[in-house]
Amino acid sequence: MNKKEFIDKVSMKSGLTKKDAEAALEALTDSLTELLAAGDSMILPGFASLSVKKRSARKGRNPSTGKSIDIPASNAVKFKISNKLKKAINS
Repeated sequence: MNKKEFIDKVSMKSGLTKKDAEAALEALTDSLTELLAAGDSMILPGFASLSVKKRSARKGRNPSTGKSIDIPASNAVKFKISNKLKKAINS
């Protein structure tokens, strides 16, 4: 499913116009981006939790050459689904 199809589905389920559904999706993604960039976390009960995980610097290996490389420290988003969502997708 692409973004347009998702907006169409949200529009149908919510009764919003496609333009309003797209604005809501943009507001959601912008807000989550700002929240996670600030290092905060977000819990959506019944769906998932999102948080920022710090990855420390480490040594890696280039698989094609076998050379050792330095991988710098970085931040990654940790996405953990709720038990309710886990049950829904496994039923």
